[in-house]
Parts: sequence; structure tokens; C-alpha cells
Amino acid sequence: MSKRDYYEVLGLPRNASEADIKKAYRRLAMKYHPDRNPGAEAEQKFKEAKQAYEILTDPRKRSAYDQFGHAGVDAEGGFGHGPAGGFGDIFGDVFGDIFGGGRGGGRRVHRGADLRYDLSLSLEDAVAGKEVKIRIPTLVECHHCGGTGAKPGSKPRNCTTCNGLGQVRMQQGFFSIQQTCPQCRGSGTRIDEPCVYCRGQGRVQEQKTLSVKVPPGVDTGDRIRLAGEGEPGEKGGPPGDLYVQIEVERHPIFTREDNHLFCEVPIGFVTAALGGEMEVPTLDGKVMLKIPAGTQTGKMFRVRGKGVKPVRGGMIGDLICRVLVETPVNLTERQKELLREFDESVIAGGDKHSPQSHSWLDGVKGFFEKMGF
Repeated sequence: MSKRDYYEVLGLPRNASEADIKKAYRRLAMKYHPDRNPGAEAEQKFKEAKQAYEILTDPRKRSAYDQFGHAGVDAEGGFGHGPAGGFGDIFGDVFGDIFGGGRGGGRRVHRGADLRYDLSLSLEDAVAGKEVKIRIPTLVECHHCGGTGAKPGSKPRNCTTCNGLGQVRMQQGFFSIQQTCPQCRGSGTRIDEPCVYCRGQGRVQEQKTLSVKVPPGVDTGDRIRLAGEGEPGEKGGPPGDLYVQIEVERHPIFTREDNHLFCEVPIGFVTAALGGEMEVPTLDGKVMLKIPAGTQTGKMFRVRGKGVKPVRGGMIGDLICRVLVETPVNLTERQKELLREFDESVIAGGDKHSPQSHSWLDGVKGFFEKMGF
């Protein structure tokens, strides 16, 4: 009996991709599988589709079949030759991506977890940058058991449930589902006598010191990644990363917004009225701030280039000073008398000396008249 063309069996063109082949086989397998469709004819079609799938998903066999037809693959064990394999193997390959199975199974390596370290910095250190030493806990191989987790002199033995594979296969209808072994939890081994130092974990916690280079201009919420300094991986897996989270402490003088610094500068009312100069601190020294005559509370003065250089590049910010006119307190009788005389002279001058006050009073008077008070 002549064999049908494998592409014809799956209903595919000769340039079909591997994904198309898997999809076509899955459809035919579900249609003709003996568990769902008993009968000799359905079983024959299932075997035919299975063989076509096995040949066309093997790059070497597919190349030979494309060149020489059935003669190119019959010598290697085609339909009716050699071991056909169980239904579970072929379904583990086709449906493995759906149920998390697949061929091979076995114990898997696991990447270590990422760790986080909160680093507090002063505003000065955050703006200028600094190299900081930090100590973090880390898991290292237990020196007493060599990382096996077993008591010295003993060894872990293969798990009897999964035979050391770390995974077990469950059959549900004609689907074969692979999952982590419930006894050994994927390790593939059982420890009868655990190491007393690591309690069977194979790893112990220690402290290690790392050097962190903090770039200039960092701010609260920025993260510095130290690759490979996280928790070690299991079963030889790669380590995770360490993320250093920056937290800038509150400063007694300055507050920061983006790349600008803000501060409040209290001045006496005489300086505010007559003008003068004030010495203002910055993060890299002192500057003289000129106060013009008639300065009011809340007026902003900008000192250019005395802010923060952004960590990702850009223009250096400015220092913005907000003036607060301070009211004198604990006055002597003579000082009170002088202030009363000064106030009388200001009132006598009308809105020439206090335009804002007179403007506000005129507005209030007009409001009362409008409301009929």
C-alpha cells in the first residue's frame, strides 16, 4: 500500500512553518485520537498524522523527505518501522506549551531573587555624588555540607516519586500534563539527614560589603542597579540583581524641586523698606543677595547656576530665595514710641507710602457700600 504525502496528510503546503505543522497535527490528533474516536480507520489516520508530524518537525528528516520523498526517511524508521513511541511523548511535545510540560522535564535552575536596599543620603551628598559602603545579607553555600543540604557523611537520595526528575506526569484523558513533583518540590532529591547548620537548605545567610557609586544629582525614588548582587540562584542558576533605592533626607534650609533649590530668607522690615544686602548660603559656598528698597514678603530672587545638575544630564538649576519680612517682637517702650511716630508719618503720607494697604481698604469700602452694610 503506497503512503500518502506527509504534507497532504496534514493539509499543508510544502513551505509550511513548524508552527503550522503543530497546529495542523493538533487538530487531526484531537479528531482521530482513539480515546475520542474508537475504530480502526480513525486509529490508522491518527498514526498517519503522527508519523507525518514526527518527520516534518525534525529538520534533518524533513530535508531528506523534501529531496527524496518516503525513500529518504524509510531507512531511518518510518511508518511501520522502528519504535513508534507512546501517545504521551508526542502529546507532551505538541501540547507542552499549553500545560507547562514538554519533553525532557528534569530539574530546572532558578534565577535568584532581586533584592532592594534603601539608602538614605543628605542633600549635599545627593547633589555632589558619593561612593558609599553598604552591608547586605546574602545567601552563600553552606561550608559544612558543601551545599548539598545533607548532614556531613550522608548524601541526598533520588526522590522515589519522580525518580530524580523533579517533575511528574499526569494523564488526563489523552492529555499528558507535567507538573512539579509534590514530594521533592522540583529538586529531584530527598534528604533523610539534613545538615544542622543550614537545616537542609544547602545555603546559609552571611553579610557582605558592597561599594555603591552614587552619581551626582540623584533624587528620592531613583534606583541604582547592581547586576548579579542579588540572591544567588538555586541549582546553579544565575543570581538576581540588587536595586539601591535612594532616599534624600530633609534639609534644614533647602528644599528641592527637580533641578532647582528653594530656601526662605527672613529679613528685617527696615532692610525690606530701605534695601540692602544679605548673605545667602548655597551648597558650594556663600553669595550676596541684593534686596531692593520696598521689598514685600513673598518676593522671589533667583540665583542662577546654584541649583542641581540633573543626574541624566542637562542644565544646572537655580537657587530661588523667597523673602520673609520679619515683624519685630519684644519691643521696649522707646521702640514702641518710635514705631507709633513712624506709623503716624506713614498714614499722613497716604497711599504714597503704603499703596497696597490703601488699595485693599478702598476695595473693602466699595464692597461694603455695594452690600449695603
